[in-house]
Amino acid sequence: MKTSCCFFEDDFLENFHPLTLTRPVFDLRLGILTLGEKWAAALGMYSHQIGGKLREHLKGVFHEVKATDNHDGMLWINPRFLPNSYLIKQVKDLSVNEGITSNNQLIMAKVSPEIHKNWLKREIDSGQIKTFSTSADLQSIDYSWELFQENGQQIKWDIEMLGLKPITDSKAFPDSRLINPNNIFIEDGAKIEPGAILLAEKGPIYVGKNAIIMANSVVRGPSAICEGSVVKMGAKIYEETTIGPVCKVGGEIANVIFHSYSNKSHDGYAGNSVFGQWCNLGADTNTSNLKNNYSTVKVANWNSNKVVDTGQQFIGTIMGDHSKTGINSMLSTGTLCGVCCNLFSDKYPPKFVPSFSWVSGNEIVPYHFEKAIEAMERMMQRRSVALTPRYKNMMKAIFDSTSF
Repeated sequence: MKTSCCFFEDDFLENFHPLTLTRPVFDLRLGILTLGEKWAAALGMYSHQIGGKLREHLKGVFHEVKATDNHDGMLWINPRFLPNSYLIKQVKDLSVNEGITSNNQLIMAKVSPEIHKNWLKREIDSGQIKTFSTSADLQSIDYSWELFQENGQQIKWDIEMLGLKPITDSKAFPDSRLINPNNIFIEDGAKIEPGAILLAEKGPIYVGKNAIIMANSVVRGPSAICEGSVVKMGAKIYEETTIGPVCKVGGEIANVIFHSYSNKSHDGYAGNSVFGQWCNLGADTNTSNLKNNYSTVKVANWNSNKVVDTGQQFIGTIMGDHSKTGINSMLSTGTLCGVCCNLFSDKYPPKFVPSFSWVSGNEIVPYHFEKAIEAMERMMQRRSVALTPRYKNMMKAIFDSTSF
């Protein structure tokens, strides 16, 4: 029996809120793939169901790994640490009940069925196994804004790891311009309309299955337009951007990650930002990503609401799932917006917006839960996705934990 994989989270979890209020860390998108998919591809497990140890409110929404009698060992992986050749080799060299740490943080372990079962029920106890500390140069994602900062390099990594082949016949899209086609990767069913320009001189461009890049759009690499997504007419997609599966985008987008099923269909600017699932940015929504005095950006800690200096000069908006903006909305530098919020105003909303908020200017009132669910269900039905009882329970848990 082959070794299977269980992803786990650590004390850095809240650094990824509000994105991780509705998903485990392994479901964060970086590059083309999620963190879990990256590891699965690196370990030859891409066809396996990806899952892990889940927080209670996420059970039933994501795949929860169960106890097993697999004596080849269960592989536990911290998905914050990005796979590289060194870590992949370490995985293969581990014996059962051995693990790798870095700065006292468990990165991976291969454990027996007994320890696997114990860790699923209780806190992970690395004292139960033999660990080896590594001083190797490892790459980890510690904060939500590091997702877009590392996105360009990870698009390149994903293309290589997936073994994708560049297009062999640029004449297949005769009415569009493909610059450096040896660095352009287009999957079956994708459509590049007349007048579209793909500039892959500075990095690769990935276009997923059944994606559409409409007429007169410009995409600069490294960028990824994932399966089923639409880049609308005249859009300007700058480097290091990922448009996740089943998104619709337009306007000007630079170094942004859209997880999936989210829309920015109209003009407006989004830069140095991460948007979760089922977000919708109204026409002419603009995100500020640079302060007027060029100082570093301050962002609120999600749990304490204490403002911390990130040391970064470019941070736009981090927005949780199912949040939306009205037309002509303006989002300040370093905005942190929770799950299921409505922001509509010709003024800047607060930089910290709790989940289930209805925001007009500086006024925040709670979003009635059943009304929020009604809107959520209607939006998901438009993409033929059911709002399941477990999904609703997840949202109710987030609603109940929100304080205003």
